[in-house]
Amino acid sequence: METPTGAGRLPRVIKAVLFDIDGTLLHTGGAGAVAWQRAFLELYEVEANIAEHTHAGMTDPEIAQIVFREVMHREGSAEERAEAIGCYLGHLADAVAESEGYYVIEGIEELLPRLIAEGILLGVVTGNIEAAAHIKLARGDLNRYFAFGGYGSDSRDRTELTKKALERGEAVSGHPLDPAETIGVGDTPRDVRACHGAGIRVVGVATGSYAVDELTDAGADWSIENVTMGFPV
Repeated sequence: METPTGAGRLPRVIKAVLFDIDGTLLHTGGAGAVAWQRAFLELYEVEANIAEHTHAGMTDPEIAQIVFREVMHREGSAEERAEAIGCYLGHLADAVAESEGYYVIEGIEELLPRLIAEGILLGVVTGNIEAAAHIKLARGDLNRYFAFGGYGSDSRDRTELTKKALERGEAVSGHPLDPAETIGVGDTPRDVRACHGAGIRVVGVATGSYAVDELTDAGADWSIENVTMGFPV
């Protein structure tokens, strides 16, 4: 097994693990971008190439705002952004179901039940609004593993939505989640910064757009190729 970059195995018991979704648990094969494109085509008859205007780790509300600004060349009103997000959700389930590039990332289907069997509470921390997160997880049959989460519908700020996940974890477990006993898992520097901003350590996985060295440089406490190669729990 390849040795991970970082602090090695944890010296104390971990009681909760928070996972990012896109690029960490699964790849949708671009289904999210397809759904956004269909939404803006339906509402405004414009082509919105999401990849040209956004990057990994953004929240859905950020994406809606940026598309209005850079494609529509104006600031969308709150009502227009709400309509765009609703239309996006209306197209997302079909886009995910149709995607030939959808897959659950290597090792995830083995890791999640193992962590649960060890008594570890699992949550998600994602820029997806909550409904979108569940749509993406559903095709891979992953919703069943996660008891709580923090979502783009909670905040545009990744740190704040990570803090929200910790609050919800407390409600589920019946006691506060000790940051020293909680870790995050993500594939982007934004994930790393968000976890550190919320006071928890983070495993960077090079299963998205960033390499191990880039995640290490971003400050990840552990950096690994994927969860089969030195996951610290």
